Amino acid sequence: MGLLSPWFLAGLAALALPVYFHLLRKHKSTPVPFSSLMFFERRQQSSIQHRRLQYLLLFSLRTLLLLLLVLAFAGPYLVTTQAASSGGRRLILVAIDNSFSMRRDGLMEEARRQARSIIGGLRPADRAQVISFNRQVSLLGDPTSDQAELRAAIESIRPGDSRSSLSDLVRALGSMARSAGGPVEVHILSDFQKTSMPSGFAELALPAGVTLVPHPLEAGKISNWAVESVVAPARVDDRGKAKITATVAGFHTEAADIRASLLINGKVIESKVGAVPAGGRAVLSFGPVDVPHGANRCEVRIDGGDSFPADDRFLFAMERSDPVRILLVHEGRDTRSPNYFRTALEAASEATFRLETRTPQELSAVSPASFGFVVLANVSSLPKDFEGTLERYVREGGALLVAVGPSAAARGTIPVAGGAVQESRYASRQGERFLLVDWVDGAHPSIESANRWEGIKFYQVFRTEIEGARLLARLSDQTPVFLEKPVGEGRVLVLASTLDNISNDFPLHASFVPFVEKTARYLTGLDETPGSLTVDAFYPLRRVGGRGGVAEVFDPQGRRLLDLAETTSAPGFIVASEGFYEVRRSNGRRELIAANADRRESDFEMIAAETLKLWQGTGEPSAQGGGALPSQTRRRPLWWPVLLAALLAALAESVVAARYLTVSKEGA
Repeated sequence: MGLLSPWFLAGLAALALPVYFHLLRKHKSTPVPFSSLMFFERRQQSSIQHRRLQYLLLFSLRTLLLLLLVLAFAGPYLVTTQAASSGGRRLILVAIDNSFSMRRDGLMEEARRQARSIIGGLRPADRAQVISFNRQVSLLGDPTSDQAELRAAIESIRPGDSRSSLSDLVRALGSMARSAGGPVEVHILSDFQKTSMPSGFAELALPAGVTLVPHPLEAGKISNWAVESVVAPARVDDRGKAKITATVAGFHTEAADIRASLLINGKVIESKVGAVPAGGRAVLSFGPVDVPHGANRCEVRIDGGDSFPADDRFLFAMERSDPVRILLVHEGRDTRSPNYFRTALEAASEATFRLETRTPQELSAVSPASFGFVVLANVSSLPKDFEGTLERYVREGGALLVAVGPSAAARGTIPVAGGAVQESRYASRQGERFLLVDWVDGAHPSIESANRWEGIKFYQVFRTEIEGARLLARLSDQTPVFLEKPVGEGRVLVLASTLDNISNDFPLHASFVPFVEKTARYLTGLDETPGSLTVDAFYPLRRVGGRGGVAEVFDPQGRRLLDLAETTSAPGFIVASEGFYEVRRSNGRRELIAANADRRESDFEMIAAETLKLWQGTGEPSAQGGGALPSQTRRRPLWWPVLLAALLAALAESVVAARYLTVSKEGA
């Protein structure tokens, strides 16, 4: 028996009150003056022994009432012990590491052998479940006593390309232990790489009721060389020349000269030798190399190999294509806008983009789908067919830049983006001579390298109201001057002024060239397709949520990753294994993405034995000795029966006190 709030026992001091009133306080008679008692007969005072029992009973009831009240507030409880039910029998979890490092020769075979041995030692009352883990935990069947089913699950495990994470395993063990309904004993078969440890040891704390039994598969530090990273352009312009640098790392290795080769589409292009210091790194430079047209599958590979050849190569993709075509639509009388825009593109990159200009009257046979993006430079009207085609082009992933000037304002609405041009804000001699930019979103790709538009003078701007648009730049009078709105899978940028030097002097500033280049790269998505990703990374297929253009994805084996519905709605996909992934979009664009295993898996240094011992101590063993079924202890509260007894004592005290205090009337 115990008390939840033993400090309430201090209330027992109140028991002194009935003692004081019943035993210590004496009745005192008040003297009354009287002349003489000589005429009174002397006699013995009558006994009151028959009343003493009533006094003691009242005293006992009052004392008992106070005692019960104090005890009820102290929260008494009774500890009961009962054996666990049959549903709490032991669950054996066999967790096998199938991360990238388990590709070493013989390591997975040894893990399977030890797992079969664990399964063979099960008692008849035990259940077992096989799981595999890396960055994710996979349950290979339900808990069962069928050893044939368990052995089949063990044999199905193959090493993957993900990195191991012990903290993710512990989190999964928590939910499994709660649903097990009994003690859990988890056997972890792994190479226990030090890099699989979380940043904080507290993340490894085992859930209550889980007992850990580690099975390290290999001890010591193993020497290994690996191609750690490659720096190469994802896109090469029409000149086709590219420089590539690769970093070769040695993990617990002696100093050595390592030879590595650059391969493009399986063909060796160039080889280099680098001196790798003991446990250090060396950077090898290749090129400039001539990159073939189209999407190219490239890799840097260590020649000769070592004890772990899986990380001796690093994959990356490079694409060489013709310059991206850009369509700029302008009024026939406007020659400044196309000249300034073309000059900025040519100054930024000689062969990446090619600008083509058209007037609205020349758009009848033009398809926006053949261009990287479209620019509308202060255009008053568009052919109806072209405008409908332009909107479909943007919704399916295209891009549009709209410059609003006097001619575009006369139209009243902004093509594709919608919204209205409300008014013209004109700086005159009677007021301000010009307006300056007050705020910009410096994180946006179009602005980040444009010196934050400092010193640009806007003489005329047009206030626009576009629902759902993101503000990118604002003038000193709070007029929005640069906005972005997502439309379907595409995007629309709106500049509330012109691209010439009449409504502003932006084209005369040095920030105009990086603005045009960054905007062109942003709208065409040239900087969004990486040359390589790490396994388990997420590759976005859509810029905004919702349905849009079709995007088919093929894995390194050429299989489709997405079903028919997902090709139009999936926001992206996970690169789950090494190799080249291909994305084919409805607008004809193809993207090649390379995936490589996390190079932290290349360091085979193991977790120290002392650390594993500490990890085992973080759990609460659920069975003592011999694996007997554990006992379950429960606290049964007793405050409510004590409170009921106090109520009965109060009723009894009221009855006895009423009888005692009743005064019988006697005759005079």
